[in-house]
Amino acid sequence: MDNVTFTPPAIANLKDMLNKSAMLYGEKDAYQIKNSDGSFTHYTYKDVLNMVQGLGTGLINMGLKGQKIAIIGENRIEWEIAYLAIVCGVGIVVPIDKTLPENELKSVIERSEVSAIFYSEKYKDALTRIKFGGQNNLRHLISMDQEKHSGGVYSQKELTEYGNHLIDAGFNEYIDAKINPYTMNIMLFTSGTTSQSKVVALSQYNICSNLLDIDKILDISYEDIFLSFLPLNHVFECTVGFLFPIYKGAKIVFADSARRIVKNLHEHKVTFLACVPAMYEKIFEHVNKALDKAGKQKNIVKLKKLHKHDSMEKKKEIFSYIHDMLGGNIRYLISGAAPLDRDYERRYRELGLNLLQAYGLTETSPVVSMANEENYKLGSVGKPAPSVEARIANPDANGIGELVVKGPNVMMGYYANAEATAQVLQNGWFHTGDLAKIDEDGFIFICGRQKNVIVLKNGKNIFPEEMEAIVNKIEGVQESLIYGKQHGADKDDLRIHVKIVYDPETMERVYHLTDEKEIQQALFQEVKAINRTLPVYKAIRGVVVSKEPLIKTATNKVKRLEEMKTL
Repeated sequence: MDNVTFTPPAIANLKDMLNKSAMLYGEKDAYQIKNSDGSFTHYTYKDVLNMVQGLGTGLINMGLKGQKIAIIGENRIEWEIAYLAIVCGVGIVVPIDKTLPENELKSVIERSEVSAIFYSEKYKDALTRIKFGGQNNLRHLISMDQEKHSGGVYSQKELTEYGNHLIDAGFNEYIDAKINPYTMNIMLFTSGTTSQSKVVALSQYNICSNLLDIDKILDISYEDIFLSFLPLNHVFECTVGFLFPIYKGAKIVFADSARRIVKNLHEHKVTFLACVPAMYEKIFEHVNKALDKAGKQKNIVKLKKLHKHDSMEKKKEIFSYIHDMLGGNIRYLISGAAPLDRDYERRYRELGLNLLQAYGLTETSPVVSMANEENYKLGSVGKPAPSVEARIANPDANGIGELVVKGPNVMMGYYANAEATAQVLQNGWFHTGDLAKIDEDGFIFICGRQKNVIVLKNGKNIFPEEMEAIVNKIEGVQESLIYGKQHGADKDDLRIHVKIVYDPETMERVYHLTDEKEIQQALFQEVKAINRTLPVYKAIRGVVVSKEPLIKTATNKVKRLEEMKTL
């Protein structure tokens, strides 16, 4: 509760937020969009408000007031304008995972009962089949790409223009719409197969409380530039990488791809990136390769030792060469959505790169905790956000137990699923399902998912995430999955095994091996070396290898249950 640094302006809801940002930052750029020829198109906060009001008015004119409206597509300004238009006076927004196969997309549309959907061109054929081939409420397809209405499909651009004509003619129903911040306004599907996923019901009160909390933790201003990379349907990107910069009057730019993210940091002069650990690992590899090529590694090692205890600002000066590789303007690198290897966290910060961990869930809008310069410990996800309470339920002898939280950011519940809601919301406390400990200073350390814990016959608990972090340090290992395998006839007698995804290039260069059986044997020898450093009960008894990536969600979380089916 003491994780407070700055005092933010009050906002009643997202419409109030947008109106205030347009008033405060009207002529300032809200978006900088890269065109195919490398030039940039700029949209001011005044432009954004006009587009949102025009589109919202067009949607109401279509008869969509109070309806559920979905969005699917890559990160782009049209996606964000559609989102704002829906929540600022039309109805309920349903962001959809752009990676869903057609059968799961169909299921989401049916379960969410959406009446309309905004989409990028690549989804046109699938959505046309879904609209006319199933039991759903889908009446309107709205293209983010078409210039004009055609073939029964609406154009987002034309709807916006027509809505603005209606406003000019005195039609102000959208502009005058009142927002109830305490009703469901956002429906989010949790990761997992569509039939098993739950639908999180969030209100604008949930989201706005989180924006206020983030602003109290981070020193962000209208001068900052946010690079949007993670999928916008994921609440981490939506809240931290989209709504938060709009709230602060900052500028939003979009990444071209994972491969070009370092180039994008340069060309847009990015100051803020919220991303997943896997991307920070890739960025660090890019830096290391550049240092190797320039012959600067030995000097960097010496400088790190000499300036180990210097401030982050001083380190930024010392290692300006490295900062320049990333555009030279980075202020915050926020890591969330998956566990961050503390070695990478340490390496970044040794170079004056301000990598900070955050923790949250879809059900908490999402931020539960976030580190900052004043409240930081290596390996911790920070202290609870100012309006959030956190405690450990049923801690063991080491203080590890389930993290439970309470606050205005906690969801209303799971849509149309009272039973699932009752399981996780008890006496106002949300049970996260994550195992954690909170130290004497109030810092939260995440230990792993409760459902992933492997319980051995002797009663010892194995935290897979902890073991995977160790295995992943083996040279040539890209990622790993720790799991329990039944030993003999006793189903409760488990032995620890690991699946390792290896990098063929590294295995050939370092180990001089290309045959997968020989690679398996070599990696097993490395694992045996790790075993000698562990308690006997933690020893890894078997290794399987593959060069195919583990099955993951859009935010790089491993789908353990699906992966286990392949073993």
